[in-house]
Amino acid sequence: MSTVVNGAAASTAEIPMVVAQAKSRPAAAVAPRNVAVDAYRGLVMLLMMAEVLRFSEVAKAFPGNWFWSLLAWNQTHTEWVGCSLHDTIQPGFSFLVGVALPYSIASRIAKGKSFGEQLGHAFWRAFVLIILGFFLRSMYKPMTYFTFEDTLTQIGCGYVFLFLLGYVKKEKWLWVALGGILFGYWLAWALYPVAGPGFDLQTVGVSADWAQAHNFSGFMAHWNKNANFGNRFDQWFLNLFPRTSPFVANDGGYLTLSFIPTLGTMILGLIAGRWLRAAAPAIPFKKLLMAGVGGLAAGLLLHAAGICPIVKRIWTPSWTLFSGGICFLFLAAFCWVIEAKGYKKWAFPLIVIGMNSMAAYLIAHLTPGFIFSTFRTHLGANDFAFGSAGLQPFFEGAAVLGVFWLMLYWMYKRKIFLRI
Repeated sequence: MSTVVNGAAASTAEIPMVVAQAKSRPAAAVAPRNVAVDAYRGLVMLLMMAEVLRFSEVAKAFPGNWFWSLLAWNQTHTEWVGCSLHDTIQPGFSFLVGVALPYSIASRIAKGKSFGEQLGHAFWRAFVLIILGFFLRSMYKPMTYFTFEDTLTQIGCGYVFLFLLGYVKKEKWLWVALGGILFGYWLAWALYPVAGPGFDLQTVGVSADWAQAHNFSGFMAHWNKNANFGNRFDQWFLNLFPRTSPFVANDGGYLTLSFIPTLGTMILGLIAGRWLRAAAPAIPFKKLLMAGVGGLAAGLLLHAAGICPIVKRIWTPSWTLFSGGICFLFLAAFCWVIEAKGYKKWAFPLIVIGMNSMAAYLIAHLTPGFIFSTFRTHLGANDFAFGSAGLQPFFEGAAVLGVFWLMLYWMYKRKIFLRI
């Protein structure tokens, strides 16, 4: 990981897509920055950081209140089928990795970097992302917790493949690669035997009540929680690493192999990034909207037809298409408001976050405990009650979120951006 510091003052519209640029690069070669991409990335990271608002605790304090219940539901992952706002965070982050790649490749080529040097950097970036994932997941564990289902490791596992696809010249081959990845992954799951009636789901952490409420029957049972192809792979693969106890199943149903369809999400982002770069300074709204609606429709159709369910936790191919459609529409909306209509000032708080997404990710994972405890030490246990103990988690979380943003703003003002 590197820290990039740009000493010269510049507006956000003048900073290139890859902040670290060689001084020898001609100024005329610098393309205007698509601020909408930064704002969208900022929204994605804000939703992740906003977990400190603890809407679920507030909702419990006000049972029956639809407002807090709605916020709480959208700040958690759906149990299995469906999509909450919180479920769009990881697809958005992965999609935007793909969007940034064409700009990154163009920037490195302009600096004289060879394909071999860029490939070496892609391997290095993938390695660092995976190691960071291990580090963050191992916090407060008795030993290194080797797991591959979190956002950073999922991106890291697929990043080199994404980079190689970034050098494919014809767009049609990107769509062919996407189709091949999703169909092949779907087929592997469809061919894996469904757990029989005698299989005890409790042995893989699935209670009878949960199974009755969420598990599928018939062909769709291939995608039941912890009784599927992906979990069987993890029971072999994850037990190759040292563990405090043998791996049986992930409590949330998350899987290592989800990096394969996640690569599909990144490919969709790569296609979107190519469209944006090729059309600049115009915005290819028609393409973005058609891809968005098409992805949503394809995912819903596969689910409704009983071919493949929309399940984020195991990143089914239909989820790749459905969530990819959401990402295209978010990107189109941000581009329309910010780039086409020119309304940029409102997005400044998001841009501050989006331009330092890796720093935001680390801040959100490493600092909340310290900040919460500091508030309570100096302001007291009821520091943010304001007359209502039920709202304390929200107000306290809002203060912590404000500290997060101020840390990123301090970095932004000094042109300090973390890059891998």
